[in-house]
Amino acid sequence: MNIKADIFEGMQYAVRFPETYKEGEQYPILFFLHGAGTRGEDINNIVTHSFLRRPEKWPDFKFIIVAPLCHKNTWFDHFETLTRFALFIANQAYTDKNRIYLTGNSMGGYGTWQLAMSLPEVFAAIAPLCGGGMYWNAGRLANVPVWAFHGARDKAVFVEESVKMVNAVNKRGGNARLTIYPENGHNCWTDTYGNPALYEWFLTHTNSNAQALIDEYNNSKDFG
Repeated sequence: MNIKADIFEGMQYAVRFPETYKEGEQYPILFFLHGAGTRGEDINNIVTHSFLRRPEKWPDFKFIIVAPLCHKNTWFDHFETLTRFALFIANQAYTDKNRIYLTGNSMGGYGTWQLAMSLPEVFAAIAPLCGGGMYWNAGRLANVPVWAFHGARDKAVFVEESVKMVNAVNKRGGNARLTIYPENGHNCWTDTYGNPALYEWFLTHTNSNAQALIDEYNNSKDFG
């Protein structure tokens, strides 16, 4: 496996390059935020993660996968570092800035929603799995295509969390869709990440997200 491990501001991360990688060329980036079960200080937690092994199933896998490791309780505990890291990756020589995609599951699903709302100009499309977010701020994603996934029987993160976010994005003129697996519990990632259609969907989108960003809740009298 062509994987490089490194550290950014104390946060470890792994980068998996496609087998066809050539230095000097630019590639689509697939930014991955793991769930709570992968947290820790051991970089092998992410280097050996099943998501980084996905390219083994598809020899023509086109993405560079970038996967930071959460060494605190949640992604929100070092969110400022995470946002700076996303911008750092966006400016790497190997990055196609028009094709940076974001996905994550569970705790990483929450992180995906929030990172995209914080940096909507960076991501061409996002796929949050079994997560949720601040749906009152969903206007920030009006120009970011979303494909969310959730298990109907999820007892860890209720499916309503994804429903609220997707509805809020669409209400504000966005392009969000939701796939609900009727028989799945919390684990919707095995089915989702094992489906080539997700990666094909990502590649149909290029970045136009900096246009007319919506920030509705900026009146302190009405919104605190």
